[in-house]
Amino acid sequence: MAQKIILTGDRPTGALHLGHYVGSLKKRVELQNTGEYKQYILIADLQALTDNAENPEKIRENIMEVVLDYLAVGLDPEKTTFLIQSCIPALYELPMYYSNLVTMARLERNPTIKTEIQLRNFQRDIPVGFMTYPISQAADITAFKAQYVPVGNDQLPMIEQTRDIVSAFNRIYKEILVEPQAILPDNVTAQRLVGTDGNAKMSKSLGNCIYLKDKEDVIKKKVMGMFTDPNHLRVEDPGTVEGNPVFTYLDVFSTEELFKKHCSDYATLDEMKDHYRRGGLGDVKIKRVLNDIMQDILRPIRERREDYEQRKPEVFKMIEDGTKAAIEYTNQTLAEVKAAIGIDYFASQSFQDMFINK
Repeated sequence: MAQKIILTGDRPTGALHLGHYVGSLKKRVELQNTGEYKQYILIADLQALTDNAENPEKIRENIMEVVLDYLAVGLDPEKTTFLIQSCIPALYELPMYYSNLVTMARLERNPTIKTEIQLRNFQRDIPVGFMTYPISQAADITAFKAQYVPVGNDQLPMIEQTRDIVSAFNRIYKEILVEPQAILPDNVTAQRLVGTDGNAKMSKSLGNCIYLKDKEDVIKKKVMGMFTDPNHLRVEDPGTVEGNPVFTYLDVFSTEELFKKHCSDYATLDEMKDHYRRGGLGDVKIKRVLNDIMQDILRPIRERREDYEQRKPEVFKMIEDGTKAAIEYTNQTLAEVKAAIGIDYFASQSFQDMFINK
């Protein structure tokens, strides 16, 4: 049976954090290890340039950072292909063809784009490249004919935009492109992990992240400084669990095994929540439990990363080989797209006959 194809990736604008891990990375590792999927992971440097055009060095520096994080969480180059977006010609030719199938009104309605514009305070000074981000992403997905894309909940509008482009292309020209399906995290809470400051999203630009490469003391400092219930001023005060980032993280990361290991005072996390709601349980105690759990989860990831940092020539060769394989693969899709539109002039016998005999 042929393997199903997965395409996913990240912008190399900095090291990856817990939001990336629970939103997509963990799922990518699980899917990779089933053996049912051929997985391509894109280092989306072109898309990173849409709001970093004046600082390309930031992107260059972070390509290795992102790949080291991939390897650290357990992505295996024997099972997963890593590639750099800007090195794949099909990925910047296909957007030109797709752009004719999308209106500006449709791009402006994209909820993900609207949110990102607000975060970056672009107002009307929006780079054209940033507005066409969904078209570029559609090119990435369709070039590999990916059937599945592991994403966080905030990226669902991007997948829907891709499906719209695929539908329009197949209807107008020829049915050759594949409509992708999103794969969301199993844990609903993990689909959009809140920041340590209680902000709705963990984001590098907001400075509210716990990074996968953070050292033990850094993790502890960030956990112990997390936002909690602002009305829970004294230990004896009743506390609110819902919307409390510390409990949100415990819901996401605390397995039954880890909770029992690091919190013997309660049989279950729900029992701890009930105590917090009644009052008599301080924030420091729940943060200590969370810190112990996070240390257990992140320690092996950090150690694998440190190992790969000593083998950078090997990692570089892995990226190079993956990119070359991706060029060959996506060139096939590009040829099919051009043939469907009818612009494969020098490869088309019918055009040659028409041109010469006209």
